[in-house]
Amino acid sequence: MDHHIESPRTIEPRNSSSKGRQAVDVELYSAEYKLKNNQMTNEDADQVPLLDRGRMQYGCPHYRRRCRIRAPCCNEIFDCRHCHNEAKNNIDVNQEERHDIPRHLVQQVICSLCGTEQEVRQVCINCGVCMGKYFCETCKLFDDDTSKNQYHCNGCGICRIGGQENFFHCFKCGCCYSILLKNSHPCVEGAMHHDCPVCFEYLFESRNDVTVLPCGHTIHQNCLKEMRDHFQYACPLCSKSVCDMSKVWEKFDMEIAATPMPEPYQNKMVGHTYTHARTHARTYNLGGYLWITAAQVWILCNDCGATSYVQYHVVAQKCPNCKSYNTRQTRG
Repeated sequence: MDHHIESPRTIEPRNSSSKGRQAVDVELYSAEYKLKNNQMTNEDADQVPLLDRGRMQYGCPHYRRRCRIRAPCCNEIFDCRHCHNEAKNNIDVNQEERHDIPRHLVQQVICSLCGTEQEVRQVCINCGVCMGKYFCETCKLFDDDTSKNQYHCNGCGICRIGGQENFFHCFKCGCCYSILLKNSHPCVEGAMHHDCPVCFEYLFESRNDVTVLPCGHTIHQNCLKEMRDHFQYACPLCSKSVCDMSKVWEKFDMEIAATPMPEPYQNKMVGHTYTHARTHARTYNLGGYLWITAAQVWILCNDCGATSYVQYHVVAQKCPNCKSYNTRQTRG
């Protein structure tokens, strides 16, 4: 995501000229740039509006903000909910005492500049500083780094990043997706309300990027990349291909054409305790079992779901319906 410096809000005197307004804007823009880049001096600080004092200078690894929160669950003070959850779910904590903070129940915050504890609000009642340029009263979220383009999604019930104009909420999937997927993604009920199938982190509240697979299941982008790095191209949940595999299937075609079946497999023997009416197979009764000599097998295609009866090959079996080799043998 491209980061940018947002123009500061200014209070303009009445009847001021456009040149005067431009001068004020440039002056405050320069002061805010120094503030963000830790180049602020006492003289510069006098030019920064009271609401912006200390902006980007306080916070934790998760958020830049000018307040801390008092956790309603354990009555302890933390920089943010992630700091609380990491501390209270640490391996050194007694398993019975581990817990997550109920983010929507936070009622008290502590100003980082003056130390005043107060009810959740955006502006400190004591020193008048803005404790978070982005503020969501529902989620009790404060963040000075507005380059994330935060927004609150009523459908999700939480705040998201990336700009509301770039996302839409799918009510069947129960989550926000890129606007590019609005008319093309396959809906899976509660698609984000489960753990990542690779790392097992809860996807709905994950701070890491999540992607939607062609099958509709969701996974962390980094986890999907790691799968591909290890030549795993099937969804861990439903086994459907996670990308266009047509070029790979063409290579399978060439390999099979260049690999005649070994003699032992030309009439593959498949054991059964029952018989099927097959005009192309011969049966033998050996030791109480019916043995069928056949060179064909039943397969299930993981990509299209079709069940087919195909010629057996030691390399792979091709689905005659969608031409995929992402198949599994169900019976001989």
